[in-house]
Amino acid sequence: MGVEPWPIIPTTEVGERILVAADDLFYARGITAVGVELIAEEARTTKRTLYQRFGSKDGLVEAYLRRRGARWQRFLVDHLDATEWTVAEFFLRAEQWTTSHRRGCAFVNAWAEVGGEGPTGAAEAVREEKRWMRELFVTLTGGDRAEATAIHQLYEGAQVAATVLGEADAFRVAEGAARVLGGSTGR
Repeated sequence: MGVEPWPIIPTTEVGERILVAADDLFYARGITAVGVELIAEEARTTKRTLYQRFGSKDGLVEAYLRRRGARWQRFLVDHLDATEWTVAEFFLRAEQWTTSHRRGCAFVNAWAEVGGEGPTGAAEAVREEKRWMRELFVTLTGGDRAEATAIHQLYEGAQVAATVLGEADAFRVAEGAARVLGGSTGR
């Protein structure tokens, strides 16, 4: 049922090491604060190899976002497939994800740094992930786009409340508001 997660693009062993290092460093420290030298060093490779694999830092940022998006989406879809495709189940899984991703949404963080002015590939990856999320909510609400839009915004707000304000119940509060919007607990 539902939407298809992004595919995880296969890469070489060194490409994987670079992406793992980029994921750790970009998420923990920020995109603009991390240089390719540090990523290459952490990946036990050279800047030349990094550029051969990804073309530029911008290309690496886009690959990082697409890889992270694929992992997040696969996490959600796998859990929803194993349980049930409901808004309540989504919020439970989003809260679970956040416990090990304490800096909030990597896509919102990236947008704050690159926005529409930065690397076009990275900015488009952020937009695509947010569109994917919106479509997930359309599926979870049985096709109700207005309700899906409102619940998506509740989710984005819960991310901020949970990670920035440290509100442990942020996702439960958002799920309760979504329940009011949908008029039932089953969606």
